[in-house]
Amino acid sequence: MSSSSPSRRALIGWGGAGLTLGAAAAGGAVAMARTGGDDAAPGSAVPFHGAHQAGIATPVQDRLHFASFDVKTDDRAEFVQMLKDWTAAARRMTAGHPVGEGGFGGLPEAPPDDTGEALGLQPSRLTLTIGFGPSLFEKFDLADARPEALVELPKFAGDNLDRNRSDGDLCVQACADDPQVAVHAIRNLARIGFGKVVIRWSQLGFGKTSSTTPEAQTPRNLMGFKDGTRNIAGTETDRLKKFVWVDRGPEWMIGGSYLVARRIRMHIETWDRTSLQEQEDIMGRDKGEGAPVGKAKERDEPFLKAMLPNAHVRLAHPDSNDGATILRRGYSFTDGTDGLGRLDAGLFFLAYQKDVRTGFIPIQRSLAPDTLNEYIQHVGSAIYAIPPGVRDKDDWWGRALFAGEA
Repeated sequence: MSSSSPSRRALIGWGGAGLTLGAAAAGGAVAMARTGGDDAAPGSAVPFHGAHQAGIATPVQDRLHFASFDVKTDDRAEFVQMLKDWTAAARRMTAGHPVGEGGFGGLPEAPPDDTGEALGLQPSRLTLTIGFGPSLFEKFDLADARPEALVELPKFAGDNLDRNRSDGDLCVQACADDPQVAVHAIRNLARIGFGKVVIRWSQLGFGKTSSTTPEAQTPRNLMGFKDGTRNIAGTETDRLKKFVWVDRGPEWMIGGSYLVARRIRMHIETWDRTSLQEQEDIMGRDKGEGAPVGKAKERDEPFLKAMLPNAHVRLAHPDSNDGATILRRGYSFTDGTDGLGRLDAGLFFLAYQKDVRTGFIPIQRSLAPDTLNEYIQHVGSAIYAIPPGVRDKDDWWGRALFAGEA
């Protein structure tokens, strides 16, 4: 099979996510593959090198494996070497190659360099995005390098955070169109980091709930509503520059971004017993077309005053938040049941922005009276500084931050 055609596994992965790319969306799928300079088909590789890390403005893939790590070593040189080893592995995996010498053929007395479960699979547009949490800057004499914008998130109304699903010294976001490719990537980074880092928590996601490709069909979340209609597109360089890419602060962060990750549990059994009219009033959009209240089309400009005062769209809209805007890359999740016959399901919310103090924090505070809060609860939370991209084959994740110590 040529590298320009999607694998059978990739096609199965799309269909299994519940957002099947049918004939009506085929044009959007091609646009997704091409946006951001990638002219290949959905099964192909996304360039690893660049001014910004892939996995932010990149067309959103359908599957996610997100992992937060805690650092266990106090040896700075050992940690820096791990970042270099991670970068080398990420460079190979995003290109569709195995780690090191691969999963077989090496010394039979030694573990193979690659775990092997992605052998024969296409790259599936795998992207790997690394971030550094506030707690990392308490290690390795990095306190003076911590950006002012990397703040501890305040407690928001309705938060019920599980500390075992929150925070972490660093994170890796793996996105791909094949779930096995994404899981393989995190598994191999965790294996390479053994003894130096340990996974604190992780999250699998399916069925993207936001798009960075305006030509594509807007995806729906588990509440059945279109999500991310007004999201920043990967082609909107002016909005990316204004709202996403860091242009001030420590030199090592220029060209990076800040990520807020929130695990949002949906009380979907209660939601499913709520009338259609009430659901639409809560959201501020109709469920079929996705049009704002009083309008006919999804992308019509909302008339906020026509919505209920506590409608979600009205409270979250930039016009209600002094223009605050974030780039969303969320995913749905289902993680079994809670032991009471209810699905542990919801939205794994991922938001990139230039500064959380003018992005996520004011927006989330304005959502305090949101009627939707009766049906959701934030149960996990983390914030990370996302450094700029790896420039070339000699560069590595975090080099600018650790340059003085490397």
